[in-house]
Amino acid sequence: MRFSDLLDAARSNPLDVTIPAEWAQGRASFGGLVAALQYEALRAQVSADRPLRSLAITFVGPVAPDVPASYQVEVLREGKAVSQLLGRVVQNGEVATLVQASFGASRTSEIDVASEPAPVFKHWDECQELPYIKGVTPEFMRHLAMRWAVGGLPFTGNKSRDMGGWVRLRGDVKEEQLTEAHILALVDAWPPALLPHLKKPAPGSTLTWTIEFIQPLQNLTTLDWCQYHVNIEHARDGYGHAAAALWSPTGELIALSRQTVVVFA
Repeated sequence: MRFSDLLDAARSNPLDVTIPAEWAQGRASFGGLVAALQYEALRAQVSADRPLRSLAITFVGPVAPDVPASYQVEVLREGKAVSQLLGRVVQNGEVATLVQASFGASRTSEIDVASEPAPVFKHWDECQELPYIKGVTPEFMRHLAMRWAVGGLPFTGNKSRDMGGWVRLRGDVKEEQLTEAHILALVDAWPPALLPHLKKPAPGSTLTWTIEFIQPLQNLTTLDWCQYHVNIEHARDGYGHAAAALWSPTGELIALSRQTVVVFA
């Protein structure tokens, strides 16, 4: 089932969406997809002139694949320019994910500070792609391509604080405008930056995730490669804190991301 098909399902009936097993990540569904589906439910409750500014996501528990879930929305406040909403992914009567969303209309301001430039990476054609291997890599990776330019692959004993490269959807992809939903998948596709430090496989997952979007979004499609870079700021006692960013292929900033991850090793 294509990413676009699942987005359509969330738009048509957000209270009853089932993620198929081909989008699994261990015993859970791919977190970037869960966040994207909840975003679609949230987006439907806000005026189109208020773009998404930020999401604060807590993965309370796994969203099981092949089991229906309800993507619920509560409007907390509608201000003159900003809308604050709370999303809940509920499965089997329990909350699995919480998403606090802030949508905000543009306003006149004297402040205009450009972003830092994107790091210089090798062209995506020159970078190693992490292949999808059934039974070895997470199932959802059949739908997302990642090509490494910085740092090591998971479980290679690479101690770099940095990791990154190029990312886009792969397989049977519907060509359409790149939206916040797609960006959520592209950013979360990357494994926790701590995993390359390990020399043998061990589970890891995201505990909390905050992502901020630079509006208006760049004019990109789902077939474009985007540039991703993450830096480990601190890691100890099984928890890691990492800051990341996503840029367009020409270096324009798209999103800023921060995650607290758990590693069981």
